[in-house]
Amino acid sequence: MEKELVGIRQRLGILGGGQLGRMLIQEAISYDVHIDVMERTVEAPSSIIAHSYTVGEITDYDDVLKFGRDKDVITVEIENVNIEALKELEMNGVKVFPQPHILEIIKDKGLQKQFYIDHNIPTSSFELTSNSTSIEHYKSKIPFVHKLRTGGYDGNGVQLIRTSNDLGNVFESDSILEDMIPFTKELSVIVARNEAGETAVYQTVECEFNDANMVAFLFSPAEIDIDTENRATELAVSVINAFEIVGLLAVELFLLPNGELLVNEVAPRPHNSGHHTIECNITSQFEQHLRSILNLPLGETEMIRKGAMINLLGEAGYDGPAKYEGMPEALSYPGVHVHLYGKASTRGNRKMGHITVTNSNLTEAKNTAQKVLETVRVIA
Repeated sequence: MEKELVGIRQRLGILGGGQLGRMLIQEAISYDVHIDVMERTVEAPSSIIAHSYTVGEITDYDDVLKFGRDKDVITVEIENVNIEALKELEMNGVKVFPQPHILEIIKDKGLQKQFYIDHNIPTSSFELTSNSTSIEHYKSKIPFVHKLRTGGYDGNGVQLIRTSNDLGNVFESDSILEDMIPFTKELSVIVARNEAGETAVYQTVECEFNDANMVAFLFSPAEIDIDTENRATELAVSVINAFEIVGLLAVELFLLPNGELLVNEVAPRPHNSGHHTIECNITSQFEQHLRSILNLPLGETEMIRKGAMINLLGEAGYDGPAKYEGMPEALSYPGVHVHLYGKASTRGNRKMGHITVTNSNLTEAKNTAQKVLETVRVIA
């Protein structure tokens, strides 16, 4: 009985073994939670530190069902998983967070956008397209953003169609066509919700993207006024409550010139725009995700240090065993915190790690992060 009172030993399964799973495991160790991971490759970042590791396809019904049967809780590292198997596990008493019916909506950008419309959540206008959509129709919509409905990640599955010369890049698969929004800033808010319906929200993050539509640089607090900050966090809470999701939700926002905020899309899991919380906040996004899916009281989200984060991306033109050029120099700067993901090989734009720079002064943190960005290269 005493052991039950002092421990929260549960068996948690994670579908997906990348860096997000790895960082979640690092937090779970402190909670004495047994982590099982399933991923299709043997050498994924989570493989060395998971309590147990299963090689399997997270999109395969039988693999997911077999993996999940003996777990107390199942969570995901990526949305592209087999929903039907998760529904079956849920019906058989396994807790699945985020819930399968919510994942089913979020993993399909068409369903996700329609959800916003149905729940009066501000978002850009859109339409569904397919391989039968004519080039003439696309021409009439320029400029626009074209997104695959399913399977996109880290900027993959997104095309910016600015002129007729870009029309060769439109997707023939089921996609959504969105207006190209003249935003002034791209923002993100991390929010959590547990089974009891308790919510906790983090301060807004401002993101800058590279040419591959991947986050290259972010910082928090965002450089926005207090009214915009309040509206952004209130909007994020309203979105997670509308979904009634249990777990962590990253709510990506556009800030328009007139001050309006639009929801771009969401991610139902720890997110790249929340990595800075490991050093900058009382409770990291990874600990918060654990608390929410284990139905524990949510942690304080107060920011204790301002911070800027850069993604360590593989340099274009390099493919092979990873080498981190300039790391000693980067570590000589104050407030630098390095997180390498344990990926043995690099390639162009592959996420290999991230570096967070903390400081009591945001401008100094950003300046140092820019120096680090110019110093560290991931090559082969």
